[in-house]
Amino acid sequence: MSAILKKIPLIDRWIISKLIPILFFAISAFTIVSLSVGVMFDLIRKIVEYGLPIFIALKIFFLSLPGFLVIAFPMSVLLSCLLTYGTLSSNSEILALKSLGINNYRIVLPSLLLALFMTFLTFTFSDNLVPISNRVASDLLQNSLGKSIRTEKGRYNISFSKYGSIIDSKTNKPIDGASHLTHIFYARRFLNKIMYDVTVIDFSKQGTKILLTANNGSFDDQLSSWKFNDGKIMATEDEGSVSTILFDTYIYPLDNGPSKLAQIPRDANNMTISEAKQAQKMYEMSGNIKESRKMKVRINEKMTLPMSCIVFSLIGSTLGIKQNIRSSKSQGFGISIILIFLYYLTCFVFSSMGVIGLLTPFLAAWIPVLLFLGFGTFLLWRSSRF
Repeated sequence: MSAILKKIPLIDRWIISKLIPILFFAISAFTIVSLSVGVMFDLIRKIVEYGLPIFIALKIFFLSLPGFLVIAFPMSVLLSCLLTYGTLSSNSEILALKSLGINNYRIVLPSLLLALFMTFLTFTFSDNLVPISNRVASDLLQNSLGKSIRTEKGRYNISFSKYGSIIDSKTNKPIDGASHLTHIFYARRFLNKIMYDVTVIDFSKQGTKILLTANNGSFDDQLSSWKFNDGKIMATEDEGSVSTILFDTYIYPLDNGPSKLAQIPRDANNMTISEAKQAQKMYEMSGNIKESRKMKVRINEKMTLPMSCIVFSLIGSTLGIKQNIRSSKSQGFGISIILIFLYYLTCFVFSSMGVIGLLTPFLAAWIPVLLFLGFGTFLLWRSSRF
């Protein structure tokens, strides 16, 4: 290990050794503040009002930690770079380095290397640990509070559209090779793998339209079909004849798409990138273009969030190098809050534009990163000239 460290240039080891203690301080500060606001007070309320066991509350608290660490990492990089380089500047150590012929680009490099590591760490947490810990914490909370006061009360208004071939009712063969809307599935509520107040419209047979309504239904894995209860089927032929059948139980041949769609987590933070891509395909298959586009934006944002470590490192270290930035922690914290607010406000604006379709999901997620990277590069270029 010591042999590897010796291969790292002295200036990099020296600056990184200054950055790391403040980075740990910043991670602790931002995590404690965000956890207190986002989780702690809510858990205390549930302990007092609903009798949530303290041991369970502590487990939920620690399970929520990875999600808040992911938020704290980029902000901590900004604060640590701002304070560290501000201290070096106020102590004239930056000036000493410049007198040795070391330019600002080289001085900033150690912070970018550290930010690169934090980018990898943020992505690893975000795509692997956070989705699992958030789901476990949510399930633990629901099971502990009991059914009567669970926070999760199922999904409402599930709509699923299926596309495929139209079948000739006489030959039982597809009439052409094109893809058509064959089924519309709607359920008012989905809870515990059961659909309630179900309506299915079947256009799959040429010359016949089938309307099925049922009180409830569930997908049977063994039969690979839906089992509907307490409903009726109304078939309408093109020539005008109508037939109606009442049933107690009816097996209907339709895939499990509606159930899979209903089980997609509401929050993309509870999904890995691969899970989010599968969810996006499900929304696209069901004809829900808005949710599909929204999921594409969230997938891109899962990749841009770690990149904010590099953005904040570049801006923070460049501002810290400037002689007029002092090393005061309060001033550094204030500047960090302003920059963080501006960055995430920009991300929110462009994200909203992506969700409503004014921008492609890729541009909506990456434009804020590129804008602030450009701003940081401009600051670094300008500081190197003067």
